[in-house]
Amino acid sequence: MKIFIILFFLSSFLFSFNLEISDKNIANGATSLFEFKKEKGLEYKKLTLGKRDFKVYNNPLDTTKMYALLPISYYTKAKQESVKITYLKDGNTLVKSIKIDVKDGNYKKEKIQVRKSKVNPKGKKTNERISKEYHEAMSIYAQSTKKNYLSSKFILPMQSFITSDFGKARVYNDTLKGYHSGTDFRAKVGTPIISSNAGIVVLVKHRFYSGGTVIVNHGQGIYTCYYHMSKFLVEKNQKLQKGDVLGLSGKSGRVTGPHLHFSVRVGGVQVDPLQFVELMNKYILEKKEL
Repeated sequence: MKIFIILFFLSSFLFSFNLEISDKNIANGATSLFEFKKEKGLEYKKLTLGKRDFKVYNNPLDTTKMYALLPISYYTKAKQESVKITYLKDGNTLVKSIKIDVKDGNYKKEKIQVRKSKVNPKGKKTNERISKEYHEAMSIYAQSTKKNYLSSKFILPMQSFITSDFGKARVYNDTLKGYHSGTDFRAKVGTPIISSNAGIVVLVKHRFYSGGTVIVNHGQGIYTCYYHMSKFLVEKNQKLQKGDVLGLSGKSGRVTGPHLHFSVRVGGVQVDPLQFVELMNKYILEKKEL
């Protein structure tokens, strides 16, 4: 039986709606889950945090409920935030606000040495390529469909030792600063990489930084990404089942050696993939296994 940390009853005059929240005290880079019980006369539309909206969808495995994912950006500072819930009551648009506490994820730091060309890329063509690839990816992540391809729990793209966790502050060649946007798995060149869940392939491409890249759309604003591959075994627009082989691991792009970089985007926001998988498996996808 699933247990949520908080149970809310938001009321106005003679009506209320039930809202269960997985976590109101959440680290930057993590995801929280809002689940609503369907009630006559109420229609839930979206959550708003700052300038970002996150849609409310039907729960893929429970027709009596709806849910919304609230991803917290890595760059969000530790503070109390207000989340607005927009909904319709008998055709009237209403808004309720609740408070959440964003805490510091206390991510570790690491120094990495890579080819100079991958830290300070030179040349007009190279920088145009980087810009084009970035905007292409952002355009993909901005798309959100009502359809959800999920019917069972997420799995990891491979069973291997994790060499680098999400969120580590990184210093490349003692100059360029950034953070690790996914989870790295040790993988010698040629190791099969599998899709962590059912979905549609939306990108298959060799990119400057991420090398051989496959992006899978799982529906409702959820995407998984697989980087640094040496060989592709899928094509764009291909429909996938959980566990289908996407390709083989490699050492393409900005790397120090062969490995798989696995990442997740929710509503366009980069989040901790392992925390996201655990959240979805526990609260949304726990009821049925294929």
